[in-house]
Amino acid sequence: MRAGFPVATKGMVIGLLGGSFDPAHEGHVHITREALKRLGLDQVWWLVTPGNPLKARQPAPLKDRMARARAVMRDPRVKITALEAALGTRATYDTITRLKAIYPGVTFVWLMGADNLVQFHKWGRWRDILRSVAVGVLARPGSGVAARTSVAARAFRVHQVDRGENLRGRKPPVWAFVNLPMNDASSTEIRAKGGWKSGR
Repeated sequence: MRAGFPVATKGMVIGLLGGSFDPAHEGHVHITREALKRLGLDQVWWLVTPGNPLKARQPAPLKDRMARARAVMRDPRVKITALEAALGTRATYDTITRLKAIYPGVTFVWLMGADNLVQFHKWGRWRDILRSVAVGVLARPGSGVAARTSVAARAFRVHQVDRGENLRGRKPPVWAFVNLPMNDASSTEIRAKGGWKSGR
């Protein structure tokens, strides 16, 4: 394990929630707490990304987004990290591969909002992501039908389990759509209302 990286020991199940967190808000907090409860996770690591290759507008400086994330997510089971910057990775598959090598014996579960599943097939090596870790898809307002009928959902339908807690102990590919109470907070809306400075 590397200096400055979160501590995790063999047998732990860690959820990974990646994103620009531009800015982090109560919606992120809500799905994180629900994931801890419903998926039986020991910890969740927020992977605050250096940037998002799928977005033309780049986010606010990483240090500002990290500070905001730490201010809104106060739970000892949740680690706010800039692991992708530390690892020098940008693609999710590369990040997961490196973390699995650094933390042998730790099980990682990739967490994403249902809105991300809709365009997941545009991610680099998305099929390999689904084959390398269990995936928990967390319901988000307005994305349920589109997520359930998305390219990725249809391609991996046979590997879907009916409840989030059934992800634990299963070898990938395996994924679950996790229904939960909705929180419609949105980074886009917060920026539009002037509640967060714009990126570069």
